[in-house]
Order: sequence, then C-alpha cells, then structure tokens
Amino acid sequence: MSENNPDSGRPILSLVVPMFNESDNVDHLFARLIPVLDGFGVTWEVVCVDDGSRDDTVAKVVAHHHQEPRIKLVELSRNFGKEKALSAGLHHTSGQAVAMIDADLQHPPELVGRMLELWREGYEMVIAVRSGREKESAVKRFSANLFYDLFAKVSEVSLPQGAGDFRLLDRKVVDVLNSMPEHTRFMKGLYAWVGFRQISIPYDVAERVAGQTKFNLFRLYRLAIDGITAFTSVPLKVWTFIGMLVAAFAMLYGLLFIVKTLILGIDVPGYPSLIVAVMFLSGVQLISLGVIGEYLGRVFSEVKHRPLYVVRNAYGCKRNIPVDE
Repeated sequence: MSENNPDSGRPILSLVVPMFNESDNVDHLFARLIPVLDGFGVTWEVVCVDDGSRDDTVAKVVAHHHQEPRIKLVELSRNFGKEKALSAGLHHTSGQAVAMIDADLQHPPELVGRMLELWREGYEMVIAVRSGREKESAVKRFSANLFYDLFAKVSEVSLPQGAGDFRLLDRKVVDVLNSMPEHTRFMKGLYAWVGFRQISIPYDVAERVAGQTKFNLFRLYRLAIDGITAFTSVPLKVWTFIGMLVAAFAMLYGLLFIVKTLILGIDVPGYPSLIVAVMFLSGVQLISLGVIGEYLGRVFSEVKHRPLYVVRNAYGCKRNIPVDE
C-alpha cells in the first residue's frame, strides 16, 4: 500500500470498466458511480475500455468524458475479448490502487470503499467473492463448480470459489501483471499466480440495469479451456496415461486372442467388434490430438509476438500500444 508516499499528480484510485455494447448502461453507470467515488475522499480516475462495441457506447462515454475529464476512454480497434480489455485498462491506469468493475452495475461500486479501507490496512489484493449463485441456472452453477474444483486439482494455483474480476489491486500488483507477456490472458489465474497479501470479502450480485449478458455457455467453456491450458500441462499427461491404458488393454486382448486360437482354433472374426474397436481407438486418437492442438495453438499464438490489443482512439489518457506483449 503506497498511499503514504503519493506520487505527484497520480490519483489514489483508478477504476477499470470494460465495455462491450453497454450503451443502455452508460448513463446509469456514471450517475451512480461519480457520487460514490467523490464520497471516498480520494483522487480518482475511471478508465473505460471499449472492446469493439457496435452500438453508441463510445459516443456516450466520450460525452461523459467532456463533462468529467476524470472519466477516460480507451477504444480498441475491434473486439479482443474481456480478458484483453482488462489488460488494456490496467496498462492505462496510473492510480496507486486499481479496482475493476463491470459496466452493468452487477458489481456494487459502494463496495470499492471497503476495498480501499482494507488496502490501507496493508492488503495488496482485495477480492470480492459472490455470496451465492442462486440466481443462475442449474447448468451454469454445476459448470462453475466443476471448473473451480477441476482447476484446483490440476493447477499450481487455486481460485477462490465465486471470485471474478471484481477486485482491488495495489500498484505493485498491477505492475507485475502488466509485465507478463503471455497472450492467453486468463486473468483470474494471473491474479492468483502473482500472489501478494490477499483478502476476500463477500458481496451480492445485483441485477443488470439493462441489456443482456455477453457470456453464454460456449464462451464460458472457451474461457475454462483457456484457463486450464494456461496454467497446467496435466491434460497432456492424462492422455499419455490413457494411451498407455489402451495399449495395455490391446496387448491383453491380443494375448487372449492368441490363447483362444491355440485352444479352440481359428475363429470367424466378428465385424461388429472390429468396427467398435476401430471407432473407439479413432476417438481416443482424435481427442488426444485435440488436446495437443490446444497447447500447440497457444504456442503458435505466443511466438508471433503480436500485441495484445490495438488502440483505435484514447480519450484523456496516453495512447499506449504494447509492442512485445
């Protein structure tokens, strides 16, 4: 916690708000957010990141920027995904403490005040953990619990159950995250990997003010795959083990067939069993190739050294395009 030695001109608090087609929420967001931030009694800035919105989100945020210069906007050239939009926001912040919040007001901005209190007590990461998932579908709750349990078992780090991007980070934590070069930006895993002194606080997820969630089950599935492949090589080892089991089963079956032939003579080969065996082994091979392909695709993405994102316009902050990240 670095508030005791503030840098000249640097705000105490930076708030990162990723946005994608949030036109209906923009006015509600700032109407509630600005009075809350002013009530904290600290200098602040809000860094909005537009992730290639196709509505008038940018125009509305720019209008608020002209009215309140502490509201800033980083407009990306296309949709890069929330993980990279968050990375862009972190790159453009200058606060001694940085909090991340969604634009739909499901994350209560008033809780940031409690985060600041804990940050002043010396915690370098304050994590907001949702109290429950009763409002979600049974399928989504099951999938989320399965992912957290699986990630904890196969990864070198564990994720707090119910933790998301709603959290506050000390500047030193932000600097470490900004220095990480990987393109597969599973932010929840990166937060856990960096460590530092952490504490969790509960919160209740509010209803969206307007619009629909941008995350469907397919996107959540892809995010889960990215998270697991970015933080563990266990899936590769699992398929090595499965391959050994299949090979051992094939050898045992071959010995059984030899013994049976020696005792009973040549048997008429069964067409159905042959087809089942071929299809089973083909399925195992295709799945194992798919797992290898997931890792190989990430290697391919990393070696190209393309930037994480491209900034189209920046309002109120420096137009920063990382070259080698």
